[in-house]
Amino acid sequence: MGNKYIVLALLVATIAASFAFPPDIQLLFQEWETYKIQYNKQYTRAEDSLRLKAFVQSKIQIAQHNQLFYEGKKSYFMGVNKFSDMFLSERIHKMGVTYKVDEIRPKGVPTFISPNKDVEIPAAIDWREKGAVTQVKDQKDCGSCWAFAAVGSLEGQHFRKTGKLVSLSEQNIVDCDTKDYGCGGGFPSDAYEYIAQNGGIDTEESYPYTAKDGPCKFNNETIGAIGIGWEETRENDEEDLRKAVATVGPISVLIYAPPAFLSYQGGVFDGSSCHYHMINHAVVVVGYGTTEDGEDYWIVKNSWGSDWGMFGYILMARNKNNACSIASYATYAIV
Repeated sequence: MGNKYIVLALLVATIAASFAFPPDIQLLFQEWETYKIQYNKQYTRAEDSLRLKAFVQSKIQIAQHNQLFYEGKKSYFMGVNKFSDMFLSERIHKMGVTYKVDEIRPKGVPTFISPNKDVEIPAAIDWREKGAVTQVKDQKDCGSCWAFAAVGSLEGQHFRKTGKLVSLSEQNIVDCDTKDYGCGGGFPSDAYEYIAQNGGIDTEESYPYTAKDGPCKFNNETIGAIGIGWEETRENDEEDLRKAVATVGPISVLIYAPPAFLSYQGGVFDGSSCHYHMINHAVVVVGYGTTEDGEDYWIVKNSWGSDWGMFGYILMARNKNNACSIASYATYAIV
């Protein structure tokens, strides 16, 4: 038996004791080799053993969680993906910097004006169906979620104003917004301010994404959209956020995404593992609805590629006490 088999056997023996039918070691090893090919993972011999350990731990945690899902005790299920060979500390780092909501929310009053009472707010809406949402993108190993969230909202607003869906450049913001920290983090509101002061933002095609910080290469001859500012909804008010999504379009939000978030694959993420009043990730709400079982949800576009979650999307719990702080800091671009 090779060293990998010994490592795997010891690991399974120690952390899989709670299973009535322990995982098959040979099968797990085969899955590990297939996983590395699927996600183009290449490791040294020493690192391979560590990554194998993380992978097996992820597999067991996913199996335990999904058992609860099948028993009707969880509203979402998990699956293996490109993050499954990461340790907990790496998953937390992947989320970015963690802030308390009160530390980052600008002082002042919300600027979103709620529609008149005679304006009918639909029970469900999905801006993807209306052509206001570009393809799912991938921020890769760069903490630029804030730029992707801002761009996602602006793309929707530009579409609503012009009827044209244009993929805009996150890299333009990462490189040129000097108020924030590029791959080190930032806030959508700052990105909106940069775009307004800059006189626009380049297209994705003219200023492609590199997933790393670089010198500013903005070209005012290849502007894809113009923004003149931003608005925000009332803090912690999911009904205000719902009205904004219904009447304005895609809205950027800051959320707290726990480690379990990375393994999400389907269903309504209930927020039970979230730390409330904390944020560490930025995403775009592109709609909302209710399941046949009566669970309210937000349709959320992430920036981890289409091979994560539900083709790059996640359904997050709605009307559950602001789960994962989703309504704590919601903003959108003005065009």
